Amino acid sequence: MKLYVAVAAAILLLSGCSNTSSGGTKPPGPDLTQSKDVIQAVGYASISEQKGRTKEEKSIRAMRASKLDAYRELSEQIYGLRISATTSLDDQQLGYENTDGAVDGVIRGAKVIRSYPVGDSYVTEMELNIGLMERMKQHGEVFHMPNKQEVMF
Repeated sequence: MKLYVAVAAAILLLSGCSNTSSGGTKPPGPDLTQSKDVIQAVGYASISEQKGRTKEEKSIRAMRASKLDAYRELSEQIYGLRISATTSLDDQQLGYENTDGAVDGVIRGAKVIRSYPVGDSYVTEMELNIGLMERMKQHGEVFHMPNKQEVMF
């Protein structure tokens, strides 16, 4: 009987911690994900398309590529995506079209939650606490982001 009461009390305590909304007011600020302070991102990379002599080497490269893809996804969520597009017309006929997307940003304090293979792909799940990232910004600021042409040593 004591065990039954303890289990019932634990269930009641845990149900009080649920994050369900019953029509209350929304907190101010952007709603980035499920939690107001944590955003999540998933990165993907093909294993077979990686350079490498062995399957293990290709898997490690795919693991690293999927992590970078997840960082890119976090950057897009925080800083947005810059779109650049060009279109040409020749005698009122659509000609050449080009669309580019780019994201620039500094991500600090992101954590890898899970990293695992799925078929021929590698998947990395990451999360970032926005408050932690803002606090970490105080420890060093980046004033210049190098572009592809610049080489940093």
